[in-house]
Amino acid sequence: MTPATRTPAVTVVGGGLAGSEAAWALAERGVPVLLREMRPVVRTAAHQTDRLAELVCSNSFKSTDLTNAHGLLKSELRALGSILLPAADQARVPAGAALAVDRDIFSSLVHAQVAAHALITVERGEVTEVPSPGVVATGPLTSPALANAIVARIGRSGSGTPAASGQAQPTLSSAGAPSPSPGSVAAALAFYDAIAPIVSHESLDHARLYPLSRYGKGDGDDYLNAPFSRDEYDRFIAALIAADQFTAHEFDQVPYFEGCLPVEEMARRGPETLRFGPMKPVGLPDPSTGREPWAVVQLRREDRAGQMWNLVGFQTRLRIPEQQRVFGMIPGLEGAEFLRYGSIHRNSYINSPAFLGPGLSAKDDETLFFAGQLTGVEGYTESLGTGLLAGINLARRLAGKPVTVPPPTTMLGSLYRYLREADPAHFQPMNANWGLVEPLGGPADGRTEGEGCEEGTPAHAGPGRLRRMAERPEPMTGSVRQSARPPLRPELSAFLEHLEKERQVSGHTLKAYRRDLEAFTEFLDRHTGGDWDFGRVDRLGIRGFLGEMQRRGLSKRSMARALSAVRSL
Repeated sequence: MTPATRTPAVTVVGGGLAGSEAAWALAERGVPVLLREMRPVVRTAAHQTDRLAELVCSNSFKSTDLTNAHGLLKSELRALGSILLPAADQARVPAGAALAVDRDIFSSLVHAQVAAHALITVERGEVTEVPSPGVVATGPLTSPALANAIVARIGRSGSGTPAASGQAQPTLSSAGAPSPSPGSVAAALAFYDAIAPIVSHESLDHARLYPLSRYGKGDGDDYLNAPFSRDEYDRFIAALIAADQFTAHEFDQVPYFEGCLPVEEMARRGPETLRFGPMKPVGLPDPSTGREPWAVVQLRREDRAGQMWNLVGFQTRLRIPEQQRVFGMIPGLEGAEFLRYGSIHRNSYINSPAFLGPGLSAKDDETLFFAGQLTGVEGYTESLGTGLLAGINLARRLAGKPVTVPPPTTMLGSLYRYLREADPAHFQPMNANWGLVEPLGGPADGRTEGEGCEEGTPAHAGPGRLRRMAERPEPMTGSVRQSARPPLRPELSAFLEHLEKERQVSGHTLKAYRRDLEAFTEFLDRHTGGDWDFGRVDRLGIRGFLGEMQRRGLSKRSMARALSAVRSL
């Protein structure tokens, strides 16, 4: 489709990751795009520039390993024609198996390429109405005026009525995000997100640090590591818990996203929480002793020159003097110069299962799509993926074709399924993980259009089909090899064989146990870096797994079944 006159111009609101991908996907399909970005006319609390695709939190897109959920998602998005991932490759800085970037180079590359497209017009200024046809991808820092317009719009097009008759419509909080009336399922929600500090390279005491990537991945020495003895760790945790933090009445009313908790909040959950989280020492032996230290703080480079370093996992809401004092207790950071202090900001997102239809479109308007963190995905790759697919699907709708979404046997498709089918009463943001993916032989096998997949989508799709979906947006047909999961651990294979041959459980029960135990092992892999065995799993690990299931909106029955499977193992 080349003549612009055959297709009406569409508006994409938001020049972040999702908005940039959506605009590019539309333009590449011959659709003229008006890309609206409010910066610099209206600024946000987190952005520093007026460039498109600016990264405001971490500089990492996470793993590129295909056995990792985020690595598989990247592979799928490359097959769909992502513009941002090749830019990330060009701006890459050493970070082991992670795709970390120099954020200035990355946003400059994306900005130049998008702004130069013949069918994309970038316009600055705040948007206060929801466009149609269009894509709304304004991210977690949506302006108050547009947030109010979105609340009013989705309230009108939602699933019918609120959870109980007579409930008030959601209103806009003073922090600039929609907040639901008490008990309302039909509402836009909010949570708090935090940013980690950045320190200068020359201010670090390198005699107390050692360069090493976990398990020697990447170039082997992509991170700087600050080792703690047990006494140093105990004193640091005590100071962290006692430190003065920024507080406001609204902080007591809106939850944190569990995947990005402030480091002081993690410390309050138990003295060992950080040692099994961002300060875990596994795979990082100190070359001066040959042994793993009691705990480690890792620093990841922020820029290609290595002049700025990010405290990995140390997002915080501590006041600035307390950040200087407490983080100055980290070995090697006693005299650190802070180039950016940690901070906290409020994020907003839509209750997608309650309000959005196929492909994250409005239920009463097939040419209005939502994308990015606003829809309840969490993470850079997840956000740009929803933007890419929104652009593809809006182009399809304008051409009179149905929405198409990869099946739940793919990472992107399973994420979309979560956004459609999670319990609205317990909906929270979600990032890519193996627990979302439909297993081989699961309910999605053999399903075609009209049997549980999105419109025009079969139950299986591999990279080849994804590429054709990107190049020629038409319903996929047939069956191809799906993305494979990592191999089962030997202990798990032996246990499942025992259930089948010795206990002679039914095929349905065996599939359910395998699915639950695979989700459990994937959870442990993500939280320990893969350094664990079943003999060392404790109550804390099991409770963390159940907490993740609850955040995903699983029913009590499903959680009880999963707990039974873990206990049996």
